[in-house]
This record gives sequence, C-alpha cells and structure tokens, in this order.
Amino acid sequence: MIAAQLLAYYFTELKDDQVKKIDKYLYAMRLSDETLLDIMNRFKKEMKNGLSRDFNPTATVKMLPTFVRSIPDGSEKGDFIALDLGGSSFRILRVQVNHEQNQAVHMESEVYDTPENIMHGSGSQAILITWTKRFKASGVEGTDVVKLLDKAIKKRGDYDANIVAVVNDTVGTMMTCGYDDQQCEVGLIIGTGTNACYMEELRHIDLVEGDEGRMCVNTEWGAFGDDGALEDIRTEFDREIDRGSLNPGKQLFEKMVSGMYLGELVRLILVKMAKEGLLFEGRITPELLTRGKFNTSDVSAIEKNKEGLHNAKEILTRLGVEPSDDDCVAVQHVCTIVSFRSANLVAATLGAILSRLRDNKGTPRLRTTVGVDGSLYKTHPQYSRRFHKTLRRLVPDCDVRFLLSESGSGKGAAMVTAVAYRLAEQHRQIEETLAHFSLTKEMLLEVKKRMRAEMELGLGKQTHDKAVVKMLPSFVRSTPDGTENGDFLALDLGGTNFRVLLVKIRSGKKRSVEMHNKIYAIPIEIMQGTGEELFDHIVSCISDFLDYMGIKGPKMPLGFTFSFPCKQTSLDAGILITWTKGFKATDCVGHDVATLLREAIKRREEFDLDVVAVVNDTVGTMMTCAYEEPTCEVGLIVGTGSNACYMEEMKNVETLEGNQGQMCINMEWGAFGDNGCLDDIRTIYDKLVDEFSLNSGKQRYEKMISGMYLGEIVRNILIDFAKRGFLFRGQISEPLKTRGLFQTKYLSQIESDRLALLQVRAILQQLGLNSTCDDSILVKTVCGVVSKRAAQLCGAGMAAVVDKIRENRGLDRLNVTVGVDGTLYKLHPHFSRIMHQTVKELSPKCNVSFLLSEDGSGKGAALITAVGVRLRQEMSS
Repeated sequence: MIAAQLLAYYFTELKDDQVKKIDKYLYAMRLSDETLLDIMNRFKKEMKNGLSRDFNPTATVKMLPTFVRSIPDGSEKGDFIALDLGGSSFRILRVQVNHEQNQAVHMESEVYDTPENIMHGSGSQAILITWTKRFKASGVEGTDVVKLLDKAIKKRGDYDANIVAVVNDTVGTMMTCGYDDQQCEVGLIIGTGTNACYMEELRHIDLVEGDEGRMCVNTEWGAFGDDGALEDIRTEFDREIDRGSLNPGKQLFEKMVSGMYLGELVRLILVKMAKEGLLFEGRITPELLTRGKFNTSDVSAIEKNKEGLHNAKEILTRLGVEPSDDDCVAVQHVCTIVSFRSANLVAATLGAILSRLRDNKGTPRLRTTVGVDGSLYKTHPQYSRRFHKTLRRLVPDCDVRFLLSESGSGKGAAMVTAVAYRLAEQHRQIEETLAHFSLTKEMLLEVKKRMRAEMELGLGKQTHDKAVVKMLPSFVRSTPDGTENGDFLALDLGGTNFRVLLVKIRSGKKRSVEMHNKIYAIPIEIMQGTGEELFDHIVSCISDFLDYMGIKGPKMPLGFTFSFPCKQTSLDAGILITWTKGFKATDCVGHDVATLLREAIKRREEFDLDVVAVVNDTVGTMMTCAYEEPTCEVGLIVGTGSNACYMEEMKNVETLEGNQGQMCINMEWGAFGDNGCLDDIRTIYDKLVDEFSLNSGKQRYEKMISGMYLGEIVRNILIDFAKRGFLFRGQISEPLKTRGLFQTKYLSQIESDRLALLQVRAILQQLGLNSTCDDSILVKTVCGVVSKRAAQLCGAGMAAVVDKIRENRGLDRLNVTVGVDGTLYKLHPHFSRIMHQTVKELSPKCNVSFLLSEDGSGKGAALITAVGVRLRQEMSS
C-alpha cells in the first residue's frame, strides 16, 4: 500500500517537475489575460481600418463585404444546387429546404476529385483575390468566378442554372446555424485554416453604398499581424514555420492558431528541445526532422485525458525517439501550451467581434449565437472548453451560445441562396403593395382638379346642399391692416380643456400683441350634461379669469373659437351642426353658440361681454399670420385633423347675398372624397381605417393626410406584412392588434434622418414589437411611404386653392402666403418639404410661401374680433 502511494507521489512530482521545466522553456507562448485584452483591442482597431474607405487599401484584415444582408428566418423553401470547391476534391449537393415540415433540410451529395493538372491548369461576381491551398490555375485571379462558371455551363449547353450566390465557407457556417437559431450572427471556423464573419451595420461599411440595415462581413482574420502587429507575441517557432511555408509573411495569425500548423509547431519545439538535450536524451531521428510527420491530429490524441500519455508513447515511438515517461509528460505539456495558445488567441479576436456587436447594438449586455465549424474545434478534446472559458473572461458582458454547424460550405451555400430567393420574392411583393401609395404627377394633378370641382360645388347656390366640401362662409371679410387696437378677450373651446385669454393689441409704429391666458378643465359630467350646465361652467371660468386679471368691469369684445362643425350665419353667430370629440351636451345642436354664451352671461348677472365673433381655428391660423405678413390669404391646419380656408371673392360665394369685396371661406376640406371621388386612389388600408373609425364614411381626405390616422394606416400595413411573413417573423403581437397604438408622433421619430436603426428598434420595442434590423428598415420604409402620400395629397389640395385665388384675380403670377399650424406639419421631419414641393410642381404660376402660425385659436380669435370691431366702427362712421 505504502509502495503504491510512494510510486504515485513519485509520478506526480515527476510530472510537476516536467511541467515547470516546459513552462519555463515555452514562457513566451503563455499569454496573460492582460496581453489577450491588448490583442483584442488591436484586432478591434484592425477591423475598423478594414471597414474604412481610407484605410482599407493598406489594412491587413480586409473585412470583405459578402452582400449577404439577412440571416434565415425559417420561412425559406425550395430546391437548390450547391457547389463546394475548397480543396483537392469538390462536392455537388442537392439541398431541399421545406419550412412546413419542422424546417426540414434534406441533402444529397456527390464528391468529385479535382485532377492535379486541372488544379494547376488554366481557368476557363466574385473576383478571386488570390489562390490558396495549393491551387494555381492561371487566368483566374482577378476574374469574376460567376462569369467563368456561367460561361462553362452555356458552353456545355445541356442544362441551365441560375447562379444566385457566391458563398464564402465561413458565411455558409453562419447561415447554416442561422437557419436553426435566428440569434446567430457570427460564423467561426477553426480547422485547417481559420476565419470569422459577422453581421455588421451597413452604415459602418464604407465600401458598400447605403447605410440602412446590416451585411455579413468576412473578416479574413488569418492575415491579422501581417503588418507586424503581432511581432511582440510571435516566437522563434512561429517565424520558422512562416519561413518554411508556401506564403511567407502572409496569414501570420492563422499560422499561430490553425490546425494546418499546430502539429508542425509542436514538432519544431520538440526538435529544438531534443537538440538542447532536454528531451529524448538528445536523440534526434530523421522522422522527427521531417516536415509533416507530426500532425494536429497527433496533438489531439496526446491531449486526451485518459489515454493521452499512452498515445504520446505510441506516436513518439513511431518517430523513433524511444521516449521515457518523462518525455511523454513533457510532450503532452508542449501540446497543451501550443493548443491552449491557439484557443486563447481565437478567444481574443472573437471577443473583439462580440464587443463590436455589443457596441453596435448599444446594449449593456449582448446575447448572441456563434455558428462554429472546423476540425480543430470539433475533434480536439480540450480546445472548445478552454476557448469558451477564456472568452467568458475576456468579454464578461456577452452571453454566447455556440452552435456546431453541419456542412457550412454546402448547406450554407444553399441557405444563402434560399435567403436571397426569399428576400427577392418578399421585396417584389412589398414593392407591389406599397406601389398603391405612390402617386404620379398626373394622379396628383387629377386630385387637384377634383378638389377644384368640389370647391365650385360647395360655393354654388344650387349645388351647396349636396356638396361634400362645404365651403362655409366665415363672415371674416378682411385680414388685419395693422390699425387694430385695444384689449380683447378670446375663448378657445375645442376639447377637454379650454382657455380664456386676454389679448392686448397695440397699433402704430411699434405694433405688438401681448397675451395672458389661463387653462380650465371641463369635467366629463359637464361635457355630457345639459347645454345650460356647460355654458354656465364656461362663464364661471371667464369670471374667475377676469378676477385673476383684475379687469372685471368694462364690457369687453370677445372672440369665441369653437372647434366643432358650425354653420355661421354672421360673424357673431354660428349654429352647431353636431358635437364631436366626446361632447354630448343636450339642447346645443341646431342652436347658435354665441346666443347660448350670451344667455349664460346674463344668467350670472356679474359682468357683460360683447360677443363679436365665432371663430374657426383654421381661419384664426390665417389671421395670426396675416397680422405679420399682409400677403397671407390662406390658412392650413395639418395636425390631428386637417382643414384649410382662404380669401374668396364675394361674387363667387353664391350662398350669400352681395358681390362686393372678399370673405374668408372655411373649406372643411377633410370631407373631400366622401362622395367617392377619391376611391380610385384609396387603398385597402385606407378602407380599413375608415371602417373602424368613429365616423365611418366621413372625412375621407382627412383620414389619408392627418395625424390622427397616419399611424393607424401604418399599423394596418404592418399587420398585413406580419401575416404575410415579411415582418416580425410572421408573429402578430398583441400590441400590434391595438387600435391607436401607432401614434403619428412615432412616424415623425422613426422617419427622422438623425435616427439610426438602433433607435427605430428601440421605439418598436417600446411599443412591444420585437423587431430585427430588417424589420426596422421595412417599418421605416412603410412610414415614409404613408407620410409622403399624405404630404403630396395635402399639397394637391393646397395647389387647387392657390390656383383658384390666382384665377379669381386674373393674374399670370400670384404671390401668396399660407399660414400653417398643426403638429404633423411642425414636427414631422419631411412632411412640410414634400408638401411645399408638390404645391410648386402642381401650381407653377404661384409663388407660395408658408409661414408657421402661433396660436391661431387664441391670438387669431382676438385678431378676428379686433378686425370685426374695426369694420363695425368703419361702417357706423
């Protein structure tokens, strides 16, 4: 018993002794974490250089764009032929992809030898940069291999094939794994050679046009260090290997880590140690001196846990060196150090890629999958475990799943082809669907012509009642002329809150408008109670405001902005046609709102007010701008809703008596199309939005252009695209089914030029939509198409208005200003520009300026009141 323990102790001591000796000898091959982190940062810098247009020509890590823009989403299907050429034989595979049957992939393949004379003969759009792996066929380097293959197929003439993709095997590895795990965005090969690829943001790839989306980049990392960047860690053995290789000075990183060289590295170390008498009692045999006699497969065999030492004895005996037990222990440790260094270096370079992916995504923690292939990774007993462990230490903020690839070069090539087919077909269908939103100049001119026709019907005495664009007279007969003066009250009621304002207008050289206001809430029980309660509440709020401002006393003129459909019979009288926006107060519809307000003031018996004008907010918008800019004769609102007004000649307003002067017409243009005149340009999505709205069949033009509805159009398109498998992996999430989820403010944010796709994804995630990069691009495209059409339709309507003013006045050219308000116009990054452009194209004889209005419903109401008071005084004098 004691003898056995002594023996075990002796062997342990012996082993420890040998290990220490080797550690000392190969000290330069043992890399600390600090060194590995430094290498990781160096590689990160090399990647950046390879991606940059300026530095790429001299970069050693070439970062080649592969033009693979998407990983499989699981819906690929079809029958594909893959051709795998990468060594002394090549394979032809038939790959059948069927996404219905649990994503089944069925493969059949045949292997053919490549005769030596053909490998070195003459080559009969991927441009081959350089041959490797002993290929030397002439007339091929610098040539497009697709054209050569296509030419050869045509020359043969007995079959035809559509060459869809040229695939690098590393990319094939990523794509194969990507079919099984859609989180896979990195491909890694650690075999005879080594390489990695990953999905990079297109905006960082200077060599490719465009900055939306991602593209797989083939790093070609084997050449890392070819510029001397790894000199401080290369050993004498690495230099010796390089000197004796077919490509000295090239692929220096690959020569330190890949399976093609590890066995040779170990052999060179053993020769040197034997020469120095540290191994085999100084015995050196011809076998030990022969290149290729010690392979990477031998390294794997020697490092096996149980039979490793036994294998070492067998392999070394084959080399004729008559190893002792000490020698076997020493050689096993040499193998460990060489293969461990390889695993550490690959962990450092992969760490750089993962760290870059994490930075690109802007996430504190990265979760991703790496598809791996290669004999060294697969067959070496310790390699993968050591590699994973080092990687976890180097990039602790990355959670990585490793997925073994099967047949990356065959199945992967078919996958790239299948994805290309799927994307092409999806692209065609998406283009076809979104084409319905595209309006040609001819179509827009037709919309302008129809708007003009509807305007005439609204103004005509005989046709007004049946007209959909109502062209309501506002009884505002003049824009401000600058002589307006005095203190005016304005009341702005248009929703659940309302405002009371005091507006002090001063004329003369230093014209000014000073405003004070207070906001009051309207409780829901009052909104839906009796008309008397509603107006009593409004008057009690006015009373509070007069006290607050200390102006209760003199009878002040008041303008009442009442943003509900009204038929005005004079400037100070408007009959409520119908309540909207959740109001249901009784005994108001069909009554004059100015009279209801006057009666409530009388009931209070506390103060008196002169209700001079009932104001529509669009007219208020025009008046506010007209005060600053006398050429302003048009008002436009494009916000939650949309409407326009303009100064029309009285002789054309057949619904009123009198032919002298002008009057502002409140068009109520949102109802354009309610008679079906826009049906030829309305899409199925417009019809869906209309069908599920509160006022189905009404305000159809408004539903195509205003902020309340654009988000809803987008949401309906996204649902359709998800159903058809173009978006969100075919999943329709609960939030996406929620009406009103996609507010128009999100359109403005998503379409902002300053917003990277990352931020688009963040917005979609906020909405509960888990999107990929490709999804984000498509959502951005859909938003763009919908808002562009809205801006063009709005522009076509405005073109009809300004041309009518020009024709009314018999002018060859009209200079006119449009006062504009509304969140969509103000906040959307492209709406105003597209709308201005459309007006310019459709009304070339009009010079139209657009001026942003401020507070049309408050300041505008006061100005209308001031003009009304001025005109009243002029008439009485």
